[in-house]
Amino acid sequence: MAAISFDPRLNVQVGQKNHGVVLEEIEGLIRVYKNGHVERPPIIPIVPCTVAGGVIAKDVVIDKFTSSWTRIYAPSYSSKMPLLVYFHGGGFCVGSSAWSCYHEFLSALASKAGCIIFSVNYRLAPENRLPAAYDDGINTLMWVKQQALNGSNEQKWWLSQCDFSSLFLAGDSSGANIAYNVATRLGSYGRSDSSIKPLVLKGTILIQPFFGGEVRTAIEMHDTQPANSALTLSASDTYWRLSLPLGANRDHPWCNPLAKAAAKLRELKLPATMVCISEMDILKDRNLEFCNALASAGKRVETKMYKGVGHAFQILHNSPFSQIRSQEMMSHLKTFINQ
Repeated sequence: MAAISFDPRLNVQVGQKNHGVVLEEIEGLIRVYKNGHVERPPIIPIVPCTVAGGVIAKDVVIDKFTSSWTRIYAPSYSSKMPLLVYFHGGGFCVGSSAWSCYHEFLSALASKAGCIIFSVNYRLAPENRLPAAYDDGINTLMWVKQQALNGSNEQKWWLSQCDFSSLFLAGDSSGANIAYNVATRLGSYGRSDSSIKPLVLKGTILIQPFFGGEVRTAIEMHDTQPANSALTLSASDTYWRLSLPLGANRDHPWCNPLAKAAAKLRELKLPATMVCISEMDILKDRNLEFCNALASAGKRVETKMYKGVGHAFQILHNSPFSQIRSQEMMSHLKTFINQ
């Protein structure tokens, strides 16, 4: 999810101090001042860990130095379960693993798909521009690796149920971008098997992946997004300006995996990939182009198209079709994870 629609009547003003000139703003979500101050209105409720539907959830600190942590979901299953490491959306700039919408979505997914889920709370831009979020993803995998090798009793509640030979990376919007870039780091010229043993990366799940480029797609040029759209072109551009390294444009490989400067897909050791695309999403063209490039490079890719819904429908439920399409997505994810 790269942006969130909101009702201006509910907008909460955060911090009344005058910080001077506003450099960048996405209304209701983030305001960045010239003096470096950043405001993020609390538009989505933060919720604590709760036990629901037989799923235990606990927050665990991964790295005290960077303050990255993860919310772990473990359903009550008698057999070993796959491990899904998930990255939330928010344009790299907003969002939290404790947001109520993610807590509800991932606890339901853990129960339905029968998997352990790590929901990674990574560092946000612009205070921590890319590759900070990618680094946090890699560090989370290394933490899991250490637990698998030298597990403590404190983590036994999920360790004893985890099948480390069945690891999946997943995320929505910017989180899908993180999942892909973490996977490409692991798969650069075939290094993935040795770097995270005993973990074995079986697949990546990219839900409405947040990619961009300097050249506009047809839908970006001509499509008018509805008022309640979760992602507009202007918001997308702002997120990239705030998250990419200073001086980079939208053809940076982290934004545009098909750019000339990006690693050649054929040379990457990538696992099976599922890409979930929304028919009404401004990212639809880029997502389809990405899937075609993966297939042309000889990679195994499954494409799922969700009709009549837009960006982040499964999190925001901002469409009449959201509920039924979300159930379809859950079923597709369950099949992919357990095949």
